[in-house]
Amino acid sequence: MNSKIEDVEIIEIPRVHDERGLLAVIEGNTIPFDIKRVYYLYDVPSDAFRGGHAHKELNQLIIPLSGSFDVHIKDGDNTRIINLNKPHKGLFIVPGIWREIDNFSSGCVCLVLASAEYNEEDYIRKYSDFLAFKNS
Repeated sequence: MNSKIEDVEIIEIPRVHDERGLLAVIEGNTIPFDIKRVYYLYDVPSDAFRGGHAHKELNQLIIPLSGSFDVHIKDGDNTRIINLNKPHKGLFIVPGIWREIDNFSSGCVCLVLASAEYNEEDYIRKYSDFLAFKNS
């Protein structure tokens, strides 16, 4: 798998603003994949750790609907930490990238849009297996 940290990007979600507030819209070609699964994390303790895995084929967009958190991404050679704290900016993670999420703020809600339904076979849960996958 040749994916690199440089393939991970922040996607700006279009917004509409008027006197009633802001509306963020994800539709059609807003993101580079069709959404097949949606889930969210909430009431996460500030010292909790989520993620700790990679996907073989799944694309994800991680959005901080409320609050903030850090996403640590690794491609086997490089590591980067991205703080997400704006509900109109999501982190697009391609297959073959290890991710860990921590530093959750109080009241944080983390929304995840995924390109496929849950499939345990797509997960790589051990970092040593991830490195072997990257080198295969």
